[in-house]
Amino acid sequence: MRFIGLLAGLTLLAGCGGGPAPAEDAPQFPTEEIRLLVPYAAGGPTDLTARAYGEFLERDLGRPVVVENLPGGSGALATQELVQAEPDGHTLALITAGTTVLTPLVNDVGYTAADVTPVGVLSEVPSLLAVAADSPYPDIAAFVADARARPAAITVGVPGASTPQGVELQRLRAEHGVEVTAVPFNGNAEMTTALLGRNVDAVLINASQDVTANIDAGEFRPLAVSTEQRLGWLPDTPTLVEAGFPGLTLSGSTFGLAGPAGLPEPVVTRLEDALRRGHADPAVVAAVGERYLGTQFRGAAEMRAVLDQTQAVYEPILGGS
Repeated sequence: MRFIGLLAGLTLLAGCGGGPAPAEDAPQFPTEEIRLLVPYAAGGPTDLTARAYGEFLERDLGRPVVVENLPGGSGALATQELVQAEPDGHTLALITAGTTVLTPLVNDVGYTAADVTPVGVLSEVPSLLAVAADSPYPDIAAFVADARARPAAITVGVPGASTPQGVELQRLRAEHGVEVTAVPFNGNAEMTTALLGRNVDAVLINASQDVTANIDAGEFRPLAVSTEQRLGWLPDTPTLVEAGFPGLTLSGSTFGLAGPAGLPEPVVTRLEDALRRGHADPAVVAAVGERYLGTQFRGAAEMRAVLDQTQAVYEPILGGS
């Protein structure tokens, strides 16, 4: 009888919550369609990247993924929409260090990088310093020599004054004494038109597919790339580091996926795992371009590290803006 009574007591304790939490307490995700916000206009390389991953996530997660373009405010409109959303994984956004770190440093937008939860890296696009085919600068050494001889005389197009490219030119002057005049434009298309029209002497531009097409066609001459190591697909183009500018490696763009702050860890894991599969999906690779995906998938921790590094370098420069 004592054994039966003890067994009954243990059964009662188990029924009162003494065991592990039931599986149904974990967040169920997804339960509805997912909004994927893009802080750029439709049709560009970034938008195509978001749509390629969006189509894969729709197949992988089993729910519709609706891509919404919300350009404006140097990425602030889309990011504001993201940080105000319910942190349940059903509102996501494409982010960059520019939209989540630089924009809040130079504008009062009501958010910081701490208000997003990174999920993983979608693609990485290096930037390059390029001139037109008939430029008098055959290489980076000639460009730098003229810039030193004629401070501020050389004009360089950038995709906005407060973009990584614009800030890297500030660092070029402040840290290395090489002064050029940054000319801000609204993206690659305007910068390309300006360079081909000889309205600027050079551009510091994301090397997306539209730019590499101009290189292949002989319209652009790349002088240097922003990466720490030379690019396999531009093996003859030196890095800015090789040219004597250590540290100037942040002008490229890492495009990531993020949710609002407070996104539950199981949801982050579910999305991160889906992105990992998407990174190897043939349709995604074809749409985004193998050269922009890298050989290894980079997840939530790596995307957060990109934001943190950018914050650490740029906050002393822009914090008082």
